[in-house]
Amino acid sequence: MTVSPDVQQCIRRMDADGAGPTEIAEALGVCRNSVYKYSRMEDLSPQPPVAERRKRPAIDRYADFIVGILVDDRSVPGKQRHSAQKIFDRLVAEQGYAGSYPTVCRFVREWKLAQEQSPRDGFLELDWAPGTMQADYGTFTATVAGERLELKLLVATFPHSNVRFCIAMMCEKAECFCEGLVEIFEMAGRVPCLVVLDNATEAGRMLFGRVTESKLFSQLRAHYRFEARFCNPDSGNEKGSVENAVGFLRRNLLVPVPSVPSLDALNSMLLSGCRRINATAKSRLHGPAPKAFAEDLAAMMALPGVRFDSVRWVHVCSDKRGYIQLDGVSCCAGPAWHGRDLLAGARARTVEIMDMHGRHVASLPRSWKQGELVRNPASLVPALVARPRAFGESVIRRDMPEALLSHMDRLEKDDLRRALRAIGRASDASGFDAACQAAERLFAEGRVPDDASCDVLARRIASGGAEGAGVDLAAYDRLAGKGGSDGKQR
Repeated sequence: MTVSPDVQQCIRRMDADGAGPTEIAEALGVCRNSVYKYSRMEDLSPQPPVAERRKRPAIDRYADFIVGILVDDRSVPGKQRHSAQKIFDRLVAEQGYAGSYPTVCRFVREWKLAQEQSPRDGFLELDWAPGTMQADYGTFTATVAGERLELKLLVATFPHSNVRFCIAMMCEKAECFCEGLVEIFEMAGRVPCLVVLDNATEAGRMLFGRVTESKLFSQLRAHYRFEARFCNPDSGNEKGSVENAVGFLRRNLLVPVPSVPSLDALNSMLLSGCRRINATAKSRLHGPAPKAFAEDLAAMMALPGVRFDSVRWVHVCSDKRGYIQLDGVSCCAGPAWHGRDLLAGARARTVEIMDMHGRHVASLPRSWKQGELVRNPASLVPALVARPRAFGESVIRRDMPEALLSHMDRLEKDDLRRALRAIGRASDASGFDAACQAAERLFAEGRVPDDASCDVLARRIASGGAEGAGVDLAAYDRLAGKGGSDGKQR
């Protein structure tokens, strides 16, 4: 019988005054067992309200068998350990167990909870110094220019202030990763003193306590003078700020799946979203994130005067058609460069091809689709100038407007060579599309494109000049020694 603290006090006081158990029981209206219990109790200090373990005869007789299985599991890989279902199956098959499956589940759970916790369990609070940045990748899906793409989200956080930035990239290659870090440095306006990274292959990796960095990342680090620290493999807790930010930014900025006209538009959207989130965020100490970020900026370094060029140079050899292979993609250097040793500069967005003496050969957009052919139509023009009769079957026709093709198909050999040369030279400064538009307009005026006229008009088109600006381009013909308005050479 449980009695109140006041009755307990009365029992002990009357016992101290010499009253007997029967007298106390009758006076206070309690049983003699309660009198004996509380009068002889030496310690009445509050005790923890621990629940007593219930007896479970259905499972207790098999406790040694189950515990033996669980102890043996400690020495085997995690994916090959017994589940509660497997233990239940073995109990039925080997021990004749007739109890229920939930009873086994409760026993296994309680046994695991009762074991001594490892020092590695739980979360260790970390105090990040101002000016420290964490970086990591996440994946997401977006529709870019009507095409569904699987993209990478490079996320950077400053754990002292809880400020977050992110940028979308096509892949995780070293040149993309370094270019992404440069973009984030420019978003922040300064360079962090320390960057904490995942055990990422393209930046570097830690094996058995030893860090091996990629060459391009080491050059980036030297350029911006920051330190890098790599986490241990499978240790996301060492950079928990960015691990949480990857999921947070993906849920808040990329749901629903965005549909954008270009990757630049997507990154503009992400930057606006990050600024909006940072403006209302709280720092680790629960103050305004922008105020704490000022402390981060004060501890960071100024951006250098020269921007780092995140380019990976690769020695390549072109085939008989003038194509090189770069990361599984065929890039066209041009037929004139067939069978040559060349240099390919792989950047996040472009591929630059040079000869072994540093002379520019071609600039192409970067493709990430295995087996794709990437070419700049202008790189085919020099070969067609030398062999204009091949124009009728050249693949360059796919990139030209139908109206322009109809004009060029009616030209004689010399005039065709002249028009192709003008398009090729205008493409160097204004791009192939602008050069084709300029040539088409010159044909519409009844003239065969020449170098000067096509170049000037293409520059105006590329810069957004008005379509109908009435400029007499015949003056450029006269300066170049050409004939009258018919465009024929004297």
